[in-house]
Amino acid sequence: MSTTAPREPAHREPQGAGLGQRLNWLRAGVLGANDGIVSVAAVAVGVAGATSDLGPILTATSAALVGGAISMALGEYVSVSSQRDTERALIAKETRELAEMPDEELAELAELYRAKGLSEETARAVAEELTAHDALRSHLDIELGIDPDELTSPWQAAVSSAIAFTLGALLPFLAILLPPAEWRVPTTFVAVLIALGMTGTVSATLGGAGRRRAVVRLVVGGALALAVTWALGLLLGTSVA
Repeated sequence: MSTTAPREPAHREPQGAGLGQRLNWLRAGVLGANDGIVSVAAVAVGVAGATSDLGPILTATSAALVGGAISMALGEYVSVSSQRDTERALIAKETRELAEMPDEELAELAELYRAKGLSEETARAVAEELTAHDALRSHLDIELGIDPDELTSPWQAAVSSAIAFTLGALLPFLAILLPPAEWRVPTTFVAVLIALGMTGTVSATLGGAGRRRAVVRLVVGGALALAVTWALGLLLGTSVA
């Protein structure tokens, strides 16, 4: 009688928290780039509405790009640092509780699995096996949703946000500076709206949402921001003149 080797699965689905964290980073990158596109473009067309001189446009747009990147990095660093401090405090608390009252913690773990639908006997057996393997990791996972090996780095978050913002901001920066004076604002409008359509598509795809609504929301919002700042620039430029 012949035997055949077991088949390997046709494909493997991505598993674990690592995938979720990578997707979150990618979403954050897309949002950072979107912020760079809109905020720098708004400054660019606003100043271009007030004056056709390249010097003020270059100065204001450069300041918006650099200041925005620093602001994004600082905000992300503070936010992630606070989150990381909280996660570390929770890990320390759970470690202390496991050392001081292991029986109560085992009962709590079993109860959490029973609440998920396991029978009392199975939940107790699962809790005992997981506790014997890695008690702290088991509690952090089911109680708090924390993986101690994947705590986010504040510096990594800050640098990533600054890079994403800068990459997005470079598009309106170049679009407002490179064309002739009469084409600066139209070129920036077109380039920004196309870029927003692309970021909307990417963000919707990552989030599993409808693409059309995400794209329309970003494009309309971006167009409104550009129109308002351009009109403001025209008004202020005329008033000053």
